[in-house]
Amino acid sequence: MFCWLSRLFRGLSRPTGKTTQPFWGFLSRSLILTSQRSIPELSSFVARTNTCGELRSSHLGQEVTLCGWIQYRRQNIFLVLRDFHGLVQVVIPQDESAASVRRILCEAPVESVVQVSGTVISRPPGQENPKMPTGEIEIKVKTAKLLNSCKKLPFEIKDFVKKTETLRLQYRYLDLRGAQMQYNLRLRSQMVMKMREYLCNLHGFVDIETPTLFKRTPGGAKEFVVPSREPGKFYSLPQSPQQFKQLLMVGGLDRYFQIARCYRDEGSRPDRQPEFTQIVDISDMFRRTKIGYLQDALSKPQGTIKAMCVPEGAKYLKRKDIESIRKFAADHFNQEVLPVFLKANRNWNSLLAKFITEEQGLGLIRLLGIQEEDVVLVTAGEHKKACSLLGKLRLECADLLEARGVVLRDPALFSFLWVVDFPLFFPKEEHPQELESAHHPFTAPHPSDIHLLYTEPQKVRSQHYDLVLNGNEVGGGSIRIHNAELQRYVLAAVLKEDVKLLSHLLQALDYGAPPHGGIALGLDRLMCLVTGAPSIRDVIAFPKSFRGHDLMSNAPDSIPPEDLKPYHIQVSWPTDSAKESSLSHSCHPES
Repeated sequence: MFCWLSRLFRGLSRPTGKTTQPFWGFLSRSLILTSQRSIPELSSFVARTNTCGELRSSHLGQEVTLCGWIQYRRQNIFLVLRDFHGLVQVVIPQDESAASVRRILCEAPVESVVQVSGTVISRPPGQENPKMPTGEIEIKVKTAKLLNSCKKLPFEIKDFVKKTETLRLQYRYLDLRGAQMQYNLRLRSQMVMKMREYLCNLHGFVDIETPTLFKRTPGGAKEFVVPSREPGKFYSLPQSPQQFKQLLMVGGLDRYFQIARCYRDEGSRPDRQPEFTQIVDISDMFRRTKIGYLQDALSKPQGTIKAMCVPEGAKYLKRKDIESIRKFAADHFNQEVLPVFLKANRNWNSLLAKFITEEQGLGLIRLLGIQEEDVVLVTAGEHKKACSLLGKLRLECADLLEARGVVLRDPALFSFLWVVDFPLFFPKEEHPQELESAHHPFTAPHPSDIHLLYTEPQKVRSQHYDLVLNGNEVGGGSIRIHNAELQRYVLAAVLKEDVKLLSHLLQALDYGAPPHGGIALGLDRLMCLVTGAPSIRDVIAFPKSFRGHDLMSNAPDSIPPEDLKPYHIQVSWPTDSAKESSLSHSCHPES
């Protein structure tokens, strides 16, 4: 311990100035005094001599004390003890002289916490378990103590036992005991440590925490608000530390990072997929179509018809798969998807197939390179929505084909790519004549497009970039605006935002802000890809449900009126009819 602290102490830059010397002198003397004391290997509070997973044949004959959960018991002769290091087999004594020990170990329910003391012995010949690291030895118990009994479990602590996500989140502390969750969270810890070592030790980055309580940021996702004791004034929980990043650049901390907690008050949405999905535009081919759905889409601004070929889709996808794809598109994107097959007998529920002329069919084959066993998915609508839908369906179809045994993606291969040249602004969905930031209002315009900012801002490209891994967006960032005048123009003239909300940032940019940029990686999503987890909830210790609820603690919860008084706020309750609707809705299980 002293050696480690000494290396740390020597590695720190000694501060200058008289006011800091007494503290550093005290710390130095404390380290010297500590080194002169004898430090026991284990503190007096540690009740075990070893962990369950570390014992091997080299420990034969040693007297050990172990603590752990009872994993399972076999015929009241053996039990397997588990801790965070692994498993070990324990032999339950059968003789009368050890009746009390036998009673404790035989009657304690599974997942009870026990302490056992005994001798490390070899397993009988032929009973070794090569699948267990401790499979050559077992513990011959002499004494046992029940540290805490476990009541009846809501589910078995085994990964192969199917559990609803609602149940898993409700009893998260039990779910965390599973081997897969243990693996995911421990690997996450190791990855974060490697990130810190790489950035700090090899590249001179500084790890800086930024405040959790801040003020409202214009644009972007909705933010959680926190009341203060000043009437009518609230904090906001930052949806990202974006402004602090820029202020740190202004402050001369040119290589900064942090593992930041980001808060967004919004429901779950389909994953935002970048538009790199081999989507083909077939609008021109169907300009004169008689299909009302396609005509309607092309008659609207930004209307388009897009198609995607699924190789060998007709061979491997079943009718229920096609129906599932169409339902997904309708539920999540409010879009229609029509399948097209070359084979006449495979036009399942496809209105499109009946109206495709021979010329259009040949055009599709030529444009998409369709083979006999392929299926084409066609959708029509607003350009951005159609591309986002087919991007998502591309991944869904890949999952379906791989479930049928088609090898498409090497699970051991990590394929990265950058997506660039995003537009700087998008039309607002509710008010298409107004613009909003495609990334955030601090993103710098492309140098070649700055002149368009003052005449045709909707045509300006941004210096925004996304990082994609195996078809999933894992990070995004941009070069920021470092000129106060340009930032003020974007906020006030283009986005119509109140610049007073960002007066502190605009003022900072006027004090010699250097050109700067950054990137934020989605740690949760990245861990999903690394571990192969189906959901980000499987790589977070205590995640929220689909609706943002904590099913374990029932948060969010109500607060008594007397606790609200210091914050000068009161709850406006919904009407009885609205309350009944809310109550009936909340009874549905969450996922």
